[in-house]
Amino acid sequence: MQSCKNAEMHESWVYFASLKGFVMARFLYRLGRWSATHSRRVVAAWLAALVTLIVVAVAAGGETTDDFTIPGTESFAALDRLGERFPGAEGASAQVVFVATEGARLDEPEVAAVVTETLDKLANGSQVVGVVAPAEQGAVSRDGRTGYATVQFAVAADQISDESRDEAARSVDEARDTGLTVEIGGDALVPVEELGYTTELIGLAIAALVLLVNLGSLVAAGLPMLTAVVGVGIGLAGVLGLSAVVEMSSTAPVLALMLGLAVGLDYALFILSRHRTQVAAGIPLVESVARATATAGNAVVFAGATVVVALAGLSLVGIPFLTVMGVAAAATVAIAVLIAITLVPALLGLLGVRLDRGKVRRRMPVAGSSVSMGGTWVRAVVRRPILATAVCLLGLGILTVPLASLQLGLPGNDSAPTDSTQRKAYDLVADTFGEGVNGPLVVLVEAPRATQRHAKDLAEVIIELDGVAAISPPVLSEGSDAALLQVVPTTGPADEATATLVGEIRALARDARSDHPEVDIAVTGSTAVNIDVTEKLAGSLPLFLTVVVGLALVLLLVVFRSVIVPVQAALGFLLSLAATAGVVVAIFQWGWGADLLGVDQVGPIINFLPVLLIGILFGLAMDYQVFLVSRMREEHAHGADPRTAIVQGFAHSARVVTAAAFIMVAVFLGFFFAHDPVVKSIGFALALGVAIDAFVVRMTLLPAVMTLMGHRTWWMPAWLGRVVPDVDVEGARLDRLVLDGSERADRSAGDTDDVLNTQLLR
Repeated sequence: MQSCKNAEMHESWVYFASLKGFVMARFLYRLGRWSATHSRRVVAAWLAALVTLIVVAVAAGGETTDDFTIPGTESFAALDRLGERFPGAEGASAQVVFVATEGARLDEPEVAAVVTETLDKLANGSQVVGVVAPAEQGAVSRDGRTGYATVQFAVAADQISDESRDEAARSVDEARDTGLTVEIGGDALVPVEELGYTTELIGLAIAALVLLVNLGSLVAAGLPMLTAVVGVGIGLAGVLGLSAVVEMSSTAPVLALMLGLAVGLDYALFILSRHRTQVAAGIPLVESVARATATAGNAVVFAGATVVVALAGLSLVGIPFLTVMGVAAAATVAIAVLIAITLVPALLGLLGVRLDRGKVRRRMPVAGSSVSMGGTWVRAVVRRPILATAVCLLGLGILTVPLASLQLGLPGNDSAPTDSTQRKAYDLVADTFGEGVNGPLVVLVEAPRATQRHAKDLAEVIIELDGVAAISPPVLSEGSDAALLQVVPTTGPADEATATLVGEIRALARDARSDHPEVDIAVTGSTAVNIDVTEKLAGSLPLFLTVVVGLALVLLLVVFRSVIVPVQAALGFLLSLAATAGVVVAIFQWGWGADLLGVDQVGPIINFLPVLLIGILFGLAMDYQVFLVSRMREEHAHGADPRTAIVQGFAHSARVVTAAAFIMVAVFLGFFFAHDPVVKSIGFALALGVAIDAFVVRMTLLPAVMTLMGHRTWWMPAWLGRVVPDVDVEGARLDRLVLDGSERADRSAGDTDDVLNTQLLR
């Protein structure tokens, strides 16, 4: 008897000593249990945080901007000097295009009077510094029917007040009433689009349907929706509040909303699904909440950390607006993680058995059963692994082909909806005067003396370059120490030939400086700024991609203690990224299926989309990698052969991962219906990227390749195994130890489980 007692005490000592190694799992177990038993406090705290941040955001009254500039580039630095030499020249400008009726001319007395009156009203605008009539700048067509005036503002486009926009709109509307066609282009008076949050209702509706089908209960399906909305509300309120003190791009809140909803729904679903499975197996309510937080919550913390790190890594690119965008989205994801491991357990404890109220369907086959769809699918894949691998690689390879012609740029008026006034103005000017008139280049010549002569000499050389349609006479500054040239390319602002022309003019500037060191020549203007931003982003892609892939290899090496699994994950991510980018190029740049999908205009891909796609898709891809492979690894550790471990692990995880992927796709796709072309392309790319990565790479290619690798999948050199820490990211061993403790309690008729819980809570 005594020896048995000593053996049991020794077993308990080893049991609890080993348990102390699971620092994160133990912490999350205690946190989940505390949240479930103090649910009202947790709920009240999160609601208080939400209300407080909303009040702060409203009181701060911050605004977002569409200014995608990069300090330190030649064009941006030249803009500052341009403002010093020519006050007001660095401000935004607008093109007002006039078209007389059929058979009439703009110089006819009645028509000319309307044009003059309209321009006088525009010139009297509160932020306008000058107006140049069509005849003054030679901007009248040969038939005299079409012409455009230039309206120069004293401030940048994002600083133009609503009052100034309304004044210009009234002046134009009065001219239209006389029968003239009048459209406004340029970058100054483009209508400010409100953030398209209403379009996300479409994605939320689909996500709600997926949750309802997957969970089978109105209350259970509503819980992830509620927690995700709270998380997004807090994140958005914080972002909008910070916009009062930090320059925030208009895309940052949209990205925060997009990611916050997607991961918030997914993370809550992972923990909720684990909890319901445990309760169905007979585990008490509070204990189940604690275990679900320690197991699925552990995976949520790791998966969320990868997304946060990837988004924060956008700061490596060295572009302020992208850094702010990434940090804002990362903060929202971090809030979603905190809510998943605190508010979700609190609500699970508060709802109790009421979680299953409002059932809407009969019970479906449980995950991992022989009749589940996940089990059927993975058995088909592992039965023909070579065929599955070949089909996936061939399909992804075909989708990647358009990527070779990727062209980056910033959307301009040429990508605006066809029924908008800015798009109509752009087309009228392009058709009548040439595409380059919509994006002239500004050349600033600075010299202590003989500035006009230097500017004239430079103009004579520039006009001989290929791709130059016209060049204006030099305009001298008040001190005669600077001159301004306006170069009109033959191609549009987003054309690659225009970027080439900018490079050639800068080469001429370098040659001129070598002969005359006292002369400084710079190319600037909105077109040159956009070109510099695009080149900076494109140049940063290799470094950023290397850092992200390297991070994936290190993190997955620690998680799965395998050399092969991280390599598979990284290569799979690259395949998903390339295929997604290829499809985006085919639709948004080539125009394949654009009309069918409602894409109004095709052209260069938004220049920061590849960086965002890398950062966001990496984190989400690792989510599915962790949730799928960790269960396979657990089955393999329990002694299952490689193929059985793949089938059983996949079958247990497939249903929740499938639902999570559908939710992600639905949320991102909701933004595809936004009016803003930037938001539209981002939403589509992320939705497609998640679909390809989840269903093709993770749920088809991954199990096929793992089947082919067999036991080698889990290989790690002995020396590396001693260096890499053993991290139980899903808390599987904690779960197993707790269950073993319950079994020993049954055998000894004692209360070992209560002792275990006491130890865990210490």
